[in-house]
Amino acid sequence: MPSALALRPADVRVVDVPPAAQDGFDWTDAAVLAGTEAIADGPLSAAAPGIDRGTYPLDILGRFGSVGALGVHLDRHGARLGLSIAAMQAASRACGATGFLMWCHDVCGLYMEQSGNPSLTGARLDDHAAGRSFGGTALSNPMKAFAGIEPILLRARRVPGGYRVSGMLPWVSHIGPGQYCGAIAGVTGPGDTISHEIMFLLACDRAELRPCPPFSGMEGTSTWGVRVDDLFVGQDEIIADPARPFIGRIRGAFILLQCGMGLGVAEGSLDAMLAVEETLGHVNQFLDDRPDTIAAELAELRARVMRLAETPYDGATDYLIDVLDARAQTSELALRASQSALLHQGARGYLMSAAPQRRIREAHFVAIVTPALKHLRWEMARLSRETLPTAEGGRA
Repeated sequence: MPSALALRPADVRVVDVPPAAQDGFDWTDAAVLAGTEAIADGPLSAAAPGIDRGTYPLDILGRFGSVGALGVHLDRHGARLGLSIAAMQAASRACGATGFLMWCHDVCGLYMEQSGNPSLTGARLDDHAAGRSFGGTALSNPMKAFAGIEPILLRARRVPGGYRVSGMLPWVSHIGPGQYCGAIAGVTGPGDTISHEIMFLLACDRAELRPCPPFSGMEGTSTWGVRVDDLFVGQDEIIADPARPFIGRIRGAFILLQCGMGLGVAEGSLDAMLAVEETLGHVNQFLDDRPDTIAAELAELRARVMRLAETPYDGATDYLIDVLDARAQTSELALRASQSALLHQGARGYLMSAAPQRRIREAHFVAIVTPALKHLRWEMARLSRETLPTAEGGRA
């Protein structure tokens, strides 16, 4: 795994973008999206091959923060979840790994703001939203644990003034020296039984980071194994205690934000299909999933996601099922679109350096990152069973 300290890739070009986010900066929808697209179409597009091979693009993420792309989903900046998804789509269209890093960063900011903890919601959150500091999320294992798929891996015991946490997480992204992430630990009582869970902000400098084996893609996401041993977590670092009600409140936003990745990978794949239409359209017409089909499905799905993003904290079960289904559809569309792009481009798209080849691997990641496609379907089936009426007219 590449070092998390490789922060400034040599292949990044400078383009004109709006100035850094300061008090009074214009964070209107148009300004944020224009700034995001300028970065995505310029330096990010140029850096994408290097990011795929392992360059961690913190400098580019900082520039996204400087134009508001990492903070508009927060309540303090208008709770514009749809705009955040659109920004993530623009980045993912150029580089799926960077879109994923934006999601990691966005949800960490969401945890901090929604915690209500003054030590996490002041200057620390301002720096995070503006891309002056960086943090990710370590919720892959807890989200699967809450669904009954696997046991929770971090364990906490109560001590005066807070908790002591120990354990190992195998895959945590967008972290490195000087950074942080949102994490969850099960609180153990007598007999090692778990009474409840706590959520806290984990400073990476207080943990051991272990390199992961090389991935087939997404190498530039600075993904590490994380080990903590008797780590003290005080009240200044607590996001939620207990954690489950907090996760229940934010999970719609957590999942919806991921849709930006899938939409962007699908759109980038559509770009690759259209790029060869003039020269290969006469034979590509015999392929399935032609550009007009993908474009129409992409537009329809994006509109659906944007409607859901208007009420990200809706607690209704039917709403959550719709969110899960929309997220699953973004995975499925990204998979189909990326495969179709490779088939449309033929041998030129099969080169290791070709964007369609990279997007194939990015699309597979969109379908396996937590909540994975199978996890989404698992949850939809469970929630649907719970809401089915019984023979007596009640709820199952």
